Amino acid sequence: MAKFGFIGMGNMGSAMLKGALKTFNKEDMIFSEKCGTKDIMGVRQVADNVECVKEAKYIVLAVKPQFYHEVLTEIKDYITSEQIIISIAPGKTIDYIKGYITKTDKIVRAMPNTPALVLEGMTGVTYDASVFTDKELEDVKAFFESFGKMVIVPEKLMSTVVCASGSSPAYVYMFIEAMADSVVKYGMPRKDAYEMVAQTVLGAAKMVLETGEHPGVLKDNVCSPGGTTIAGVAALEECGFRNAIIKATDKCYDKCENI
Repeated sequence: MAKFGFIGMGNMGSAMLKGALKTFNKEDMIFSEKCGTKDIMGVRQVADNVECVKEAKYIVLAVKPQFYHEVLTEIKDYITSEQIIISIAPGKTIDYIKGYITKTDKIVRAMPNTPALVLEGMTGVTYDASVFTDKELEDVKAFFESFGKMVIVPEKLMSTVVCASGSSPAYVYMFIEAMADSVVKYGMPRKDAYEMVAQTVLGAAKMVLETGEHPGVLKDNVCSPGGTTIAGVAALEECGFRNAIIKATDKCYDKCENI
């Protein structure tokens, strides 16, 4: 029997699977995918979702929220009390899943992100620890930490996790693209522009994580009085940079709460 069975192999499922393979053996993994045959680093693809459930202990529901009713209805009679459900869909609560899956209380709700593919994922996780064994909790932790970092949060904050880390990589990519465009305009080769901007984003993020300094302090350290950086910051503020991010979060949160 495999350890982890993935139902669905879209962008998020494949990112998690490929990331996890840096720690786990391919024999620990299986997946099912209704959209045809896929070659995912030699991992075995099984015939359908029911076979995936029958052959794995940890069932990762890696399908979009709109398909949860269909998938849960399909697999609910085959889940046993020893299996663990791992859900990664925004807006789908543990109680929602329990409405279909009645044979096990072992449900993990998580929100990973696509940087899992390069082992820099950030996953918010919630569960009722009292229904799991210590070994099962160790397995869950090892799974999510195999492709990045994991933070335990109350379930009421899961929509905010989507905003903070689940959806926000898209905003970062937009920033990198826009910043690169802005210097290509002045003659920098596009390849160099992407590399310089992306490395700067990576380095700035590490400064926040490793120094423990408030982001505002780190920003101030770059802004010399009367200098180039504060002129750019002033232009960003004039164009509503922070407000645009807050508004994006509001829209993202509302969507999560109303899926």
